[in-house]
Amino acid sequence: MTILENEFLKVAIDAKGAQLSSLRNKVTGTEHMWQADADVWPWHAPNLFPIVGGLKNDQLHVNGNDYPMKRHGFARLSEFILLESSEASATFSLPNSEKTLEVYPYKFDFQVLYTLIENALRITYKLINKDKQPVYFSVGGHPAFNVPFGPDENYEDYYIEFEASETHHSHLLSKEGLFTGETAEVAIENRRLYLTRELFAADALVFKNLQSRMVTIKSDKHEHSLAVEFPHFNYLGLWAKPGADFVCIEPWLGCADSEGEPKDIKDKEAIQKVAVGHVFEASYYVSL
Repeated sequence: MTILENEFLKVAIDAKGAQLSSLRNKVTGTEHMWQADADVWPWHAPNLFPIVGGLKNDQLHVNGNDYPMKRHGFARLSEFILLESSEASATFSLPNSEKTLEVYPYKFDFQVLYTLIENALRITYKLINKDKQPVYFSVGGHPAFNVPFGPDENYEDYYIEFEASETHHSHLLSKEGLFTGETAEVAIENRRLYLTRELFAADALVFKNLQSRMVTIKSDKHEHSLAVEFPHFNYLGLWAKPGADFVCIEPWLGCADSEGEPKDIKDKEAIQKVAVGHVFEASYYVSL
């Protein structure tokens, strides 16, 4: 476990999946990351690569060939290499290997960088193209934050506040995790989406056309809050396992397949591309 710490925050990162496993507010003593109860949901904050969401029949299509790929990709299950670390930053690397080439036919170095900046943690995704062809991919975060923050509070006291006024529609997913092409209205009032135990009964809320680039978890009962800022990410997922004491705020560059005929990776919705000899970077921030 790699530990980063300053006067405001103490965080822990697991080399498996380069996963953020603890985010502690040193001023209040509050642990803000879901602690991966295996009986409820056994993750803290998986990093999603080289796909986000599900694929039709769990198959990735690349240049006429099919490759097996489970939802959210293989990075979250992979052991990363710690390239460098200090008190305030750490860089983890997942290079391609014989194992990755069997399911994803590209040569790459996928890196996750963590940096403490006062009361904020910056998470940066970096993809280095080491191939002789463009590399197509999706990437995203899936951090789960404890709600409520304290022991004598209720889940329903909390809400997610959007930075800007939004159209109140979520893109619906099938039981297989594929977009149906339908949308449903979401009860956002005065930029507030109140958390309820039933809010995610039909799976994640997925927003594709947000004006906001920051959302904040707040309570009606106190002034403490947690903000996620995602300037480089065009899609946002919100999710919790129904009944669980957390909410996931998920910045995405990429998304699940839609129902219907599968598409080649280069034609997938919101797919990212890094050219030969180029490097991709995108960051999001968690602040208390």
